[in-house]
Amino acid sequence: MRAAIYARFSTDKQNDKSADDQRRLCEQRLPADATLVAFHADDGISGSVPVLSRPGGRALMADVLAKRVDLLLVESLDRISRDQVDLEQTVRRIERAGIRLVGVSDGYDSQAGGRKVLRTMRGLIGELYLDDLREKTHRGLVGKVSRGFVATGPSYGYSIEKVDGGSRYVIAPEQADVVREIFERYANGSSVQKIAHELNRRAVPSPRGSSWAVSAIYGSPVKGSGILNNTMYVGRLVWNRSQWLKDPDTGRRQRIDRPRDEWIESIDDSLRIVDEETWAKVRARIDRGRDEVTGRKRAGRQPRTIFGGLLRCPHCHGAVVAVDARSYGCAARKDRGPSVCPGIILRRDRVDKLMLGLLRLALEDPRFAQSFQRELREQLAADDEDRGKLADRLRVLGGQIDRLVDAIATVGISDSLATRLKTAEAERDAVREQLAAAPAPVDVAALWVEVKARLQIVLASGDPAEIRAGVTDLLGPVLLRVDPSTGHTWGDVAVRALVDEQTGNKKRRPDESEPALLKVVAGAGFEPATFGL
Repeated sequence: MRAAIYARFSTDKQNDKSADDQRRLCEQRLPADATLVAFHADDGISGSVPVLSRPGGRALMADVLAKRVDLLLVESLDRISRDQVDLEQTVRRIERAGIRLVGVSDGYDSQAGGRKVLRTMRGLIGELYLDDLREKTHRGLVGKVSRGFVATGPSYGYSIEKVDGGSRYVIAPEQADVVREIFERYANGSSVQKIAHELNRRAVPSPRGSSWAVSAIYGSPVKGSGILNNTMYVGRLVWNRSQWLKDPDTGRRQRIDRPRDEWIESIDDSLRIVDEETWAKVRARIDRGRDEVTGRKRAGRQPRTIFGGLLRCPHCHGAVVAVDARSYGCAARKDRGPSVCPGIILRRDRVDKLMLGLLRLALEDPRFAQSFQRELREQLAADDEDRGKLADRLRVLGGQIDRLVDAIATVGISDSLATRLKTAEAERDAVREQLAAAPAPVDVAALWVEVKARLQIVLASGDPAEIRAGVTDLLGPVLLRVDPSTGHTWGDVAVRALVDEQTGNKKRRPDESEPALLKVVAGAGFEPATFGL
Protein backbone atom coordinates (compact mmCIF):
# COMPACT_ATOMS: atom_id res chain seq x y z
CA MET A 1 0.00 0.00 0.00
CA ARG A 2 1.40 3.40 -1.03
CA ALA A 3 0.98 6.12 1.61
CA ALA A 4 1.43 9.89 1.65
CA ILE A 5 1.51 12.40 4.50
CA TYR A 6 0.44 16.05 4.34
CA ALA A 7 1.41 18.62 6.99
CA ARG A 8 0.76 22.34 7.38
CA PHE A 9 1.32 25.02 9.98
CA SER A 10 0.25 28.63 9.82
CA THR A 11 2.79 31.10 11.19
CA ASP A 12 6.42 31.48 12.15
CA LYS A 13 5.24 31.86 15.75
CA GLN A 14 4.56 28.13 15.77
CA ASN A 15 7.36 25.66 16.31
CA ASP A 16 9.41 25.58 13.10
CA LYS A 17 9.50 21.80 13.50
CA SER A 18 5.73 21.60 13.44
CA ALA A 19 5.62 19.96 10.00
CA ASP A 20 8.20 17.39 11.12
CA ASP A 21 6.23 16.77 14.31
CA GLN A 22 3.08 16.17 12.27
CA ARG A 23 4.99 13.80 10.00
CA ARG A 24 6.36 11.87 12.95
CA LEU A 25 2.87 11.51 14.45
CA CYS A 26 1.44 10.28 11.15
CA GLU A 27 4.30 7.82 10.60
CA GLN A 28 3.46 6.21 13.92
CA ARG A 29 0.02 5.38 12.54
CA LEU A 30 1.19 3.94 9.22
CA PRO A 31 -0.23 0.42 8.70
CA ALA A 32 2.31 -2.38 8.65
CA ASP A 33 1.70 -3.08 4.95
CA ALA A 34 2.07 0.62 3.94
CA THR A 35 5.12 2.28 2.40
CA LEU A 36 5.56 6.04 2.67
CA VAL A 37 6.09 7.28 -0.89
CA ALA A 38 5.39 11.03 -0.52
CA PHE A 39 5.50 13.78 2.08
CA HIS A 40 4.02 17.21 1.26
CA ALA A 41 4.09 20.22 3.57
CA ASP A 42 3.17 23.90 3.59
CA ASP A 43 5.10 25.93 6.15
CA GLY A 44 3.74 29.27 7.36
CA ILE A 45 0.56 29.15 5.25
CA SER A 46 -2.86 29.79 6.76
CA GLY A 47 -5.59 27.20 6.56
CA SER A 48 -7.78 29.86 4.93
CA VAL A 49 -5.61 29.70 1.78
CA PRO A 50 -7.20 27.30 -0.74
CA VAL A 51 -5.43 23.94 -1.00
CA LEU A 52 -4.67 24.42 -4.70
CA SER A 53 -3.08 27.81 -3.96
CA ARG A 54 -0.40 26.24 -1.76
CA PRO A 55 2.75 24.60 -3.18
CA GLY A 56 2.45 21.55 -0.99
CA GLY A 57 -1.29 21.35 -1.53
CA ARG A 58 -0.88 21.40 -5.31
CA ALA A 59 1.75 18.66 -5.16
CA LEU A 60 -0.52 16.60 -2.93
CA MET A 61 -3.52 16.91 -5.25
CA ALA A 62 -1.33 16.07 -8.25
CA ASP A 63 -0.49 12.77 -6.53
CA VAL A 64 -4.16 12.26 -5.71
CA LEU A 65 -5.43 12.89 -9.23
CA ALA A 66 -2.69 10.71 -10.71
CA LYS A 67 -3.56 8.00 -8.14
CA ARG A 68 0.05 7.62 -7.06
CA VAL A 69 -1.04 6.88 -3.47
CA ASP A 70 -3.60 4.63 -1.80
CA LEU A 71 -3.60 6.17 1.69
CA LEU A 72 -3.29 9.78 2.88
CA LEU A 73 -2.56 10.62 6.50
CA VAL A 74 -2.91 14.05 8.13
CA GLU A 75 -2.71 15.09 11.76
CA SER A 76 -6.28 16.36 11.53
CA LEU A 77 -8.65 17.65 8.85
CA ASP A 78 -7.91 21.30 9.68
CA ARG A 79 -4.39 20.70 8.34
CA ILE A 80 -6.01 20.29 4.92
CA SER A 81 -8.16 23.43 5.24
CA ARG A 82 -9.98 25.58 7.76
CA ASP A 83 -12.40 26.74 5.08
CA GLN A 84 -15.49 24.53 5.20
CA VAL A 85 -16.22 24.62 1.47
CA ASP A 86 -12.59 24.08 0.44
CA LEU A 87 -12.24 21.21 2.92
CA GLU A 88 -15.38 19.50 1.65
CA GLN A 89 -14.36 19.82 -2.01
CA THR A 90 -10.82 18.59 -1.35
CA VAL A 91 -11.88 15.60 0.72
CA ARG A 92 -14.45 14.63 -1.90
CA ARG A 93 -11.77 14.72 -4.61
CA ILE A 94 -9.50 12.53 -2.47
CA GLU A 95 -12.20 10.00 -1.70
CA ARG A 96 -13.53 9.96 -5.28
CA ALA A 97 -10.05 8.96 -6.40
CA GLY A 98 -10.40 5.87 -4.20
CA ILE A 99 -7.82 7.07 -1.69
CA ARG A 100 -8.34 6.43 2.02
CA LEU A 101 -7.99 9.58 4.15
CA VAL A 102 -7.13 9.29 7.85
CA GLY A 103 -6.85 12.06 10.46
CA VAL A 104 -4.68 10.56 13.17
CA SER A 105 -5.63 13.05 15.92
CA ASP A 106 -9.28 13.84 15.20
CA GLY A 107 -10.33 10.26 14.39
CA TYR A 108 -11.45 10.87 10.82
CA ASP A 109 -11.41 7.83 8.53
CA SER A 110 -12.93 7.95 5.08
CA GLN A 111 -13.83 4.26 5.35
CA ALA A 112 -15.70 4.69 8.64
CA GLY A 113 -19.42 5.12 9.01
CA GLY A 114 -20.57 8.61 9.98
CA ARG A 115 -17.53 10.21 8.39
CA LYS A 116 -19.64 12.91 6.70
CA VAL A 117 -21.01 14.13 10.02
CA LEU A 118 -17.52 14.26 11.54
CA ARG A 119 -16.14 16.01 8.44
CA THR A 120 -18.90 18.63 8.52
CA MET A 121 -18.34 19.31 12.21
CA ARG A 122 -14.56 19.59 11.81
CA GLY A 123 -15.00 21.94 8.87
CA LEU A 124 -17.41 24.12 10.83
CA ILE A 125 -15.10 24.22 13.84
CA GLY A 126 -12.16 25.19 11.63
CA GLU A 127 -14.08 28.01 9.97
CA LEU A 128 -15.40 29.33 13.28
CA TYR A 129 -11.83 29.31 14.60
CA LEU A 130 -10.74 31.54 11.70
CA ASP A 131 -13.71 33.87 12.18
CA ASP A 132 -12.89 34.22 15.87
CA LEU A 133 -9.21 34.82 15.09
CA ARG A 134 -10.10 37.55 12.57
CA GLU A 135 -12.42 39.29 15.04
CA LYS A 136 -9.83 39.21 17.82
CA THR A 137 -7.09 40.47 15.50
CA HIS A 138 -9.28 43.29 14.21
CA ARG A 139 -10.35 44.22 17.74
CA GLY A 140 -6.70 44.40 18.77
CA LEU A 141 -5.86 46.67 15.84
CA VAL A 142 -8.81 48.94 16.64
CA GLY A 143 -7.46 49.27 20.16
CA LYS A 144 -4.01 50.23 18.84
CA VAL A 145 -5.45 52.89 16.54
CA SER A 146 -7.68 54.34 19.27
CA ARG A 147 -4.58 54.79 21.45
CA GLY A 148 -2.78 56.60 18.64
CA PHE A 149 -0.46 53.76 17.66
CA VAL A 150 0.35 52.24 14.27
CA ALA A 151 -1.82 49.36 13.00
CA THR A 152 -0.52 49.08 9.43
CA GLY A 153 2.67 49.67 7.46
CA PRO A 154 3.72 53.23 6.59
CA SER A 155 2.65 55.12 3.47
CA TYR A 156 5.33 56.54 1.19
CA GLY A 157 6.79 59.58 2.95
CA TYR A 158 6.70 58.06 6.43
CA SER A 159 8.56 55.55 8.57
CA ILE A 160 7.70 53.84 11.86
CA GLU A 161 9.29 54.74 15.19
CA LYS A 162 9.10 52.56 18.28
CA VAL A 163 7.67 54.26 21.38
CA ASP A 164 6.46 53.09 24.77
CA GLY A 165 3.40 50.89 24.29
CA GLY A 166 3.62 50.59 20.50
CA SER A 167 4.80 52.39 17.36
CA ARG A 168 4.01 55.73 15.69
CA TYR A 169 4.42 57.20 12.23
CA VAL A 170 7.10 59.83 11.63
CA ILE A 171 7.91 61.79 8.48
CA ALA A 172 10.74 60.40 6.31
CA PRO A 173 12.42 63.63 5.07
CA GLU A 174 13.76 62.43 1.69
CA GLN A 175 10.51 60.75 0.68
CA ALA A 176 8.51 63.72 1.98
CA ASP A 177 10.41 65.98 -0.44
CA VAL A 178 9.36 63.73 -3.32
CA VAL A 179 5.73 63.86 -2.15
CA ARG A 180 5.82 67.68 -2.07
CA GLU A 181 7.36 67.77 -5.54
CA ILE A 182 4.62 65.55 -6.95
CA PHE A 183 1.85 67.67 -5.42
CA GLU A 184 3.40 70.99 -6.46
CA ARG A 185 4.08 69.92 -10.05
CA TYR A 186 0.63 68.43 -10.44
CA ALA A 187 -1.05 71.50 -8.90
CA ASN A 188 0.88 73.68 -11.38
CA GLY A 189 -0.35 71.74 -14.42
CA SER A 190 2.15 68.94 -15.09
CA SER A 191 0.70 65.67 -16.32
CA VAL A 192 1.06 62.57 -14.20
CA GLN A 193 3.07 60.97 -17.00
CA LYS A 194 5.61 63.82 -17.06
CA ILE A 195 5.99 63.65 -13.28
CA ALA A 196 6.63 59.89 -13.47
CA HIS A 197 9.10 60.37 -16.34
CA GLU A 198 11.10 62.96 -14.42
CA LEU A 199 11.27 60.86 -11.26
CA ASN A 200 12.38 57.83 -13.28
CA ARG A 201 14.98 59.92 -15.16
CA ARG A 202 16.52 60.83 -11.81
CA ALA A 203 16.25 57.18 -10.64
CA VAL A 204 14.13 58.13 -7.63
CA PRO A 205 12.85 54.85 -6.09
CA SER A 206 9.06 54.41 -6.17
CA PRO A 207 7.05 53.21 -3.14
CA ARG A 208 7.78 49.65 -4.24
CA GLY A 209 11.44 50.36 -4.85
CA SER A 210 11.18 50.18 -8.64
CA SER A 211 10.21 52.74 -11.32
CA TRP A 212 7.32 55.18 -11.00
CA ALA A 213 4.06 54.53 -12.85
CA VAL A 214 0.92 56.59 -13.32
CA SER A 215 -0.97 54.25 -10.99
CA ALA A 216 1.43 54.94 -8.10
CA ILE A 217 0.94 58.69 -8.41
CA TYR A 218 -2.68 59.06 -9.48
CA GLY A 219 -4.16 55.83 -8.10
CA SER A 220 -7.91 55.87 -7.49
CA PRO A 221 -9.70 58.92 -6.05
CA VAL A 222 -12.61 56.67 -5.08
CA LYS A 223 -10.46 54.22 -3.11
CA GLY A 224 -8.11 56.89 -1.79
CA SER A 225 -5.09 55.13 -3.30
CA GLY A 226 -2.11 56.76 -4.99
CA ILE A 227 0.11 59.62 -3.80
CA LEU A 228 -2.30 62.38 -4.89
CA ASN A 229 -5.27 60.91 -2.99
CA ASN A 230 -3.62 60.07 0.34
CA THR A 231 -5.19 62.27 3.04
CA MET A 232 -2.36 61.38 5.41
CA TYR A 233 -0.22 63.99 3.63
CA VAL A 234 -2.43 66.71 5.15
CA GLY A 235 -2.52 65.06 8.58
CA ARG A 236 -5.86 63.25 8.18
CA LEU A 237 -5.52 59.56 9.01
CA VAL A 238 -8.19 57.10 7.89
CA TRP A 239 -8.15 53.50 9.08
CA ASN A 240 -10.64 50.64 8.63
CA ARG A 241 -11.67 52.04 5.26
CA SER A 242 -11.73 48.60 3.62
CA GLN A 243 -11.38 44.90 4.27
CA TRP A 244 -10.13 41.93 2.30
CA LEU A 245 -12.58 39.12 1.64
CA LYS A 246 -12.05 35.89 -0.26
CA ASP A 247 -13.92 35.40 -3.52
CA PRO A 248 -15.74 32.05 -3.14
CA ASP A 249 -15.31 31.26 -6.85
CA THR A 250 -11.60 32.07 -7.33
CA GLY A 251 -10.29 31.78 -3.77
CA ARG A 252 -8.51 35.12 -4.23
CA ARG A 253 -8.77 37.97 -1.77
CA GLN A 254 -10.59 41.09 -2.94
CA ARG A 255 -10.60 44.57 -1.43
CA ILE A 256 -14.09 45.56 -0.27
CA ASP A 257 -14.90 49.08 0.97
CA ARG A 258 -16.47 49.36 4.42
CA PRO A 259 -19.40 51.72 5.12
CA ARG A 260 -18.29 55.28 5.95
CA ASP A 261 -19.59 55.02 9.50
CA GLU A 262 -17.07 52.22 10.20
CA TRP A 263 -14.06 54.33 9.24
CA ILE A 264 -11.77 55.45 12.05
CA GLU A 265 -10.50 58.97 11.33
CA SER A 266 -8.13 61.21 13.26
CA ILE A 267 -6.11 64.41 12.81
CA ASP A 268 -2.37 64.64 13.44
CA ASP A 269 -0.78 67.87 12.16
CA SER A 270 2.69 66.55 12.99
CA LEU A 271 2.30 64.23 10.00
CA ARG A 272 1.36 66.95 7.51
CA ILE A 273 3.63 67.02 4.43
CA VAL A 274 1.49 69.04 1.97
CA ASP A 275 0.03 72.46 2.74
CA GLU A 276 -3.73 72.95 2.52
CA GLU A 277 -3.58 75.32 -0.47
CA THR A 278 -1.65 72.84 -2.63
CA TRP A 279 -3.93 70.01 -1.52
CA ALA A 280 -7.01 72.03 -2.51
CA LYS A 281 -5.57 72.79 -5.98
CA VAL A 282 -4.87 69.10 -6.56
CA ARG A 283 -8.37 68.09 -5.45
CA ALA A 284 -9.96 70.69 -7.73
CA ARG A 285 -7.96 69.47 -10.72
CA ILE A 286 -8.78 65.81 -10.05
CA ASP A 287 -12.47 66.67 -9.62
CA ARG A 288 -12.58 68.16 -13.12
CA GLY A 289 -12.40 64.65 -14.48
CA ARG A 290 -9.89 61.91 -15.07
CA ASP A 291 -9.86 62.14 -18.86
CA GLU A 292 -9.00 65.85 -18.90
CA VAL A 293 -6.29 65.54 -16.30
CA THR A 294 -4.57 62.25 -17.03
CA GLY A 295 -5.66 61.24 -20.47
CA ARG A 296 -6.59 57.82 -19.06
CA LYS A 297 -9.77 56.00 -20.07
CA ARG A 298 -12.77 56.01 -17.81
CA ALA A 299 -13.83 52.66 -16.41
CA GLY A 300 -16.08 50.69 -18.71
CA ARG A 301 -14.99 52.33 -21.98
CA GLN A 302 -14.54 49.77 -24.73
CA PRO A 303 -11.22 49.68 -26.64
CA ARG A 304 -11.43 51.87 -29.75
CA THR A 305 -8.43 50.43 -31.64
CA ILE A 306 -8.03 47.12 -33.40
CA PHE A 307 -4.51 46.13 -32.35
CA GLY A 308 -3.95 48.14 -29.15
CA GLY A 309 -2.80 45.75 -26.42
CA LEU A 310 -2.12 42.91 -28.90
CA LEU A 311 1.20 44.39 -30.06
CA ARG A 312 4.36 43.93 -27.97
CA CYS A 313 7.23 46.41 -27.67
CA PRO A 314 10.51 45.19 -29.23
CA HIS A 315 12.51 46.61 -26.29
CA CYS A 316 10.61 45.69 -23.10
CA HIS A 317 8.06 43.21 -24.55
CA GLY A 318 5.31 45.20 -22.80
CA ALA A 319 1.98 46.14 -24.37
CA VAL A 320 1.83 48.61 -27.27
CA VAL A 321 -1.36 50.66 -27.03
CA ALA A 322 -2.97 53.73 -28.56
CA VAL A 323 -0.98 56.68 -27.17
CA ASP A 324 -2.94 59.33 -29.09
CA ALA A 325 -5.50 59.62 -31.88
CA ARG A 326 -2.99 58.70 -34.59
CA SER A 327 -0.39 56.40 -33.05
CA TYR A 328 0.37 53.14 -31.30
CA GLY A 329 3.17 53.31 -28.73
CA CYS A 330 4.81 51.44 -25.87
CA ALA A 331 2.66 51.68 -22.72
CA ALA A 332 5.69 51.51 -20.42
CA ARG A 333 7.38 54.36 -22.33
CA LYS A 334 4.23 56.47 -22.15
CA ASP A 335 3.50 55.65 -18.51
CA ARG A 336 7.00 55.55 -16.99
CA GLY A 337 9.20 57.47 -19.43
CA PRO A 338 12.19 56.85 -21.71
CA SER A 339 14.48 56.03 -18.79
CA VAL A 340 12.45 52.84 -18.28
CA CYS A 341 11.97 51.90 -21.96
CA PRO A 342 13.10 53.70 -25.15
CA GLY A 343 9.73 52.73 -26.56
CA ILE A 344 8.34 52.65 -30.07
CA ILE A 345 5.68 54.63 -31.89
CA LEU A 346 3.87 53.64 -35.09
CA ARG A 347 1.18 55.20 -37.23
CA ARG A 348 -2.11 53.49 -36.42
CA ASP A 349 -3.54 53.72 -39.92
CA ARG A 350 -0.41 52.13 -41.39
CA VAL A 351 -0.35 49.27 -38.86
CA ASP A 352 -4.08 48.56 -39.17
CA LYS A 353 -3.98 48.54 -42.97
CA LEU A 354 -0.97 46.24 -43.22
CA MET A 355 -2.05 43.81 -40.51
CA LEU A 356 -5.63 43.44 -41.77
CA GLY A 357 -4.39 43.00 -45.34
CA LEU A 358 -2.01 40.28 -44.24
CA LEU A 359 -4.76 38.48 -42.34
CA ARG A 360 -7.03 38.51 -45.37
CA LEU A 361 -4.25 37.03 -47.51
CA ALA A 362 -3.34 34.46 -44.86
CA LEU A 363 -6.89 33.14 -44.64
CA GLU A 364 -6.65 32.19 -48.32
CA ASP A 365 -3.19 30.63 -48.02
CA PRO A 366 -3.26 26.79 -47.77
CA ARG A 367 -0.05 26.88 -45.70
CA PHE A 368 -1.88 28.91 -43.05
CA ALA A 369 -4.67 26.32 -42.82
CA GLN A 370 -2.17 23.47 -42.66
CA SER A 371 -0.15 25.16 -39.88
CA PHE A 372 -3.27 25.91 -37.86
CA GLN A 373 -4.60 22.37 -38.14
CA ARG A 374 -1.21 20.77 -37.48
CA GLU A 375 -0.62 22.64 -34.21
CA LEU A 376 -4.18 22.06 -33.09
CA ARG A 377 -3.82 18.31 -33.70
CA GLU A 378 -0.50 18.24 -31.84
CA GLN A 379 -2.01 19.91 -28.79
CA LEU A 380 -5.15 17.76 -28.90
CA ALA A 381 -3.04 14.59 -29.08
CA ALA A 382 -2.49 14.71 -25.30
CA ASP A 383 -6.26 14.83 -24.71
CA ASP A 384 -6.80 11.92 -27.11
CA GLU A 385 -4.11 9.91 -25.31
CA ASP A 386 -5.70 10.64 -21.91
CA ARG A 387 -9.13 9.58 -23.17
CA GLY A 388 -7.62 6.38 -24.56
CA LYS A 389 -5.92 5.55 -21.25
CA LEU A 390 -9.13 6.18 -19.32
CA ALA A 391 -11.13 3.99 -21.71
CA ASP A 392 -8.54 1.20 -21.41
CA ARG A 393 -8.59 1.44 -17.63
CA LEU A 394 -12.40 1.31 -17.62
CA ARG A 395 -12.31 -1.94 -19.63
CA VAL A 396 -9.76 -3.46 -17.24
CA LEU A 397 -11.86 -2.51 -14.22
CA GLY A 398 -14.97 -3.94 -15.85
CA GLY A 399 -13.19 -7.25 -16.26
CA GLN A 400 -11.95 -7.21 -12.65
CA ILE A 401 -15.44 -6.51 -11.32
CA ASP A 402 -16.96 -9.31 -13.42
CA ARG A 403 -14.37 -11.78 -12.11
CA LEU A 404 -14.91 -10.69 -8.51
CA VAL A 405 -18.70 -11.06 -8.88
CA ASP A 406 -18.18 -14.57 -10.34
CA ALA A 407 -15.89 -15.46 -7.43
CA ILE A 408 -18.44 -14.29 -4.89
CA ALA A 409 -21.15 -16.29 -6.67
CA THR A 410 -18.92 -19.40 -6.57
CA VAL A 411 -17.35 -19.32 -3.09
CA GLY A 412 -19.53 -16.80 -1.28
CA ILE A 413 -18.83 -13.36 0.15
CA SER A 414 -15.80 -12.64 2.32
CA ASP A 415 -14.32 -9.45 3.80
CA SER A 416 -11.40 -9.43 1.39
CA LEU A 417 -13.57 -10.03 -1.70
CA ALA A 418 -16.07 -7.40 -0.57
CA THR A 419 -13.27 -4.86 -0.01
CA ARG A 420 -11.69 -5.58 -3.41
CA LEU A 421 -15.08 -5.29 -5.16
CA LYS A 422 -15.88 -2.04 -3.40
CA THR A 423 -12.46 -0.58 -4.31
CA ALA A 424 -12.78 -1.63 -7.96
CA GLU A 425 -16.30 -0.20 -8.24
CA ALA A 426 -15.20 3.09 -6.65
CA GLU A 427 -12.32 3.40 -9.12
CA ARG A 428 -14.63 2.52 -12.02
CA ASP A 429 -17.06 5.27 -11.00
CA ALA A 430 -14.19 7.77 -10.71
CA VAL A 431 -12.87 6.83 -14.17
CA ARG A 432 -16.35 7.22 -15.63
CA GLU A 433 -16.57 10.71 -14.17
CA GLN A 434 -13.16 11.61 -15.59
CA LEU A 435 -14.18 10.33 -19.02
CA ALA A 436 -17.41 12.34 -18.88
CA ALA A 437 -15.46 15.48 -17.94
CA ALA A 438 -12.76 14.97 -20.58
CA PRO A 439 -12.82 17.37 -23.57
CA ALA A 440 -14.86 16.08 -26.48
CA PRO A 441 -12.97 15.17 -29.67
CA VAL A 442 -12.52 18.10 -32.07
CA ASP A 443 -13.03 17.86 -35.83
CA VAL A 444 -10.01 19.98 -36.77
CA ALA A 445 -10.84 20.36 -40.47
CA ALA A 446 -14.43 21.40 -39.74
CA LEU A 447 -13.25 23.83 -37.07
CA TRP A 448 -10.92 25.53 -39.55
CA VAL A 449 -13.76 26.01 -42.05
CA GLU A 450 -15.85 27.59 -39.30
CA VAL A 451 -13.02 29.85 -38.10
CA LYS A 452 -12.19 31.01 -41.61
CA ALA A 453 -15.81 31.84 -42.46
CA ARG A 454 -16.32 33.70 -39.20
CA LEU A 455 -13.17 35.79 -39.61
CA GLN A 456 -13.94 36.65 -43.23
CA ILE A 457 -17.33 37.98 -42.16
CA VAL A 458 -15.78 39.96 -39.31
CA LEU A 459 -13.04 41.46 -41.50
CA ALA A 460 -15.60 42.47 -44.12
CA SER A 461 -17.85 44.17 -41.55
CA GLY A 462 -15.62 47.22 -41.15
CA ASP A 463 -16.68 47.50 -37.49
CA PRO A 464 -13.52 48.09 -35.39
CA ALA A 465 -15.06 46.50 -32.28
CA GLU A 466 -16.11 43.33 -34.14
CA ILE A 467 -12.78 43.14 -35.99
CA ARG A 468 -10.86 43.50 -32.72
CA ALA A 469 -12.90 40.71 -31.10
CA GLY A 470 -12.30 38.41 -34.06
CA VAL A 471 -8.60 39.25 -34.31
CA THR A 472 -8.14 38.71 -30.58
CA ASP A 473 -9.63 35.22 -30.95
CA LEU A 474 -7.11 34.37 -33.63
CA LEU A 475 -3.88 36.16 -32.78
CA GLY A 476 -1.38 35.62 -30.06
CA PRO A 477 0.81 38.59 -29.09
CA VAL A 478 2.32 40.37 -32.12
CA LEU A 479 5.96 40.84 -31.20
CA LEU A 480 7.41 43.89 -32.95
CA ARG A 481 11.05 43.94 -34.02
CA VAL A 482 13.23 46.82 -35.16
CA ASP A 483 15.82 46.39 -37.92
CA PRO A 484 18.80 48.40 -36.59
CA SER A 485 20.21 48.93 -40.08
CA THR A 486 17.08 50.49 -41.60
CA GLY A 487 14.98 51.51 -38.60
CA HIS A 488 12.03 49.57 -40.03
CA THR A 489 9.70 47.78 -37.63
CA TRP A 490 8.53 44.27 -38.39
CA GLY A 491 5.74 42.22 -36.87
CA ASP A 492 5.99 38.53 -36.01
CA VAL A 493 2.38 37.38 -35.98
CA ALA A 494 1.83 34.16 -34.07
CA VAL A 495 -1.61 32.81 -34.84
CA ARG A 496 -2.14 30.73 -31.75
CA ALA A 497 -4.77 32.18 -29.40
CA LEU A 498 -7.65 30.26 -30.96
CA VAL A 499 -5.64 27.04 -30.83
CA ASP A 500 -5.11 27.65 -27.11
CA GLU A 501 -8.83 28.29 -26.67
CA GLN A 502 -9.73 24.94 -28.27
CA THR A 503 -7.18 22.98 -26.23
CA GLY A 504 -7.55 24.78 -22.91
CA ASN A 505 -3.91 25.94 -22.99
CA LYS A 506 -3.92 29.19 -20.95
CA LYS A 507 -0.25 29.19 -19.98
CA ARG A 508 1.39 30.75 -23.04
CA ARG A 509 3.40 33.87 -22.43
CA PRO A 510 4.62 36.38 -25.03
CA ASP A 511 8.16 35.09 -25.40
CA GLU A 512 10.44 36.01 -28.27
CA SER A 513 11.98 32.55 -28.30
CA GLU A 514 8.66 30.73 -28.54
CA PRO A 515 8.16 29.30 -32.06
CA ALA A 516 5.29 30.98 -33.88
CA LEU A 517 2.60 28.98 -35.61
CA LEU A 518 2.80 31.39 -38.51
CA LYS A 519 5.17 34.30 -39.07
CA VAL A 520 4.16 37.11 -41.40
CA VAL A 521 6.65 39.79 -42.35
CA ALA A 522 5.01 43.13 -42.98
CA GLY A 523 6.38 44.08 -46.41
CA ALA A 524 8.15 47.41 -46.11
CA GLY A 525 7.53 47.43 -42.39
CA PHE A 526 5.48 49.82 -40.27
CA GLU A 527 6.31 53.43 -40.83
CA PRO A 528 7.68 54.95 -37.61
CA ALA A 529 6.62 58.29 -36.21
CA THR A 530 8.06 60.66 -33.62
CA PHE A 531 7.17 59.79 -30.04
CA GLY A 532 5.49 62.63 -28.23
CA LEU A 533 3.54 63.06 -25.06
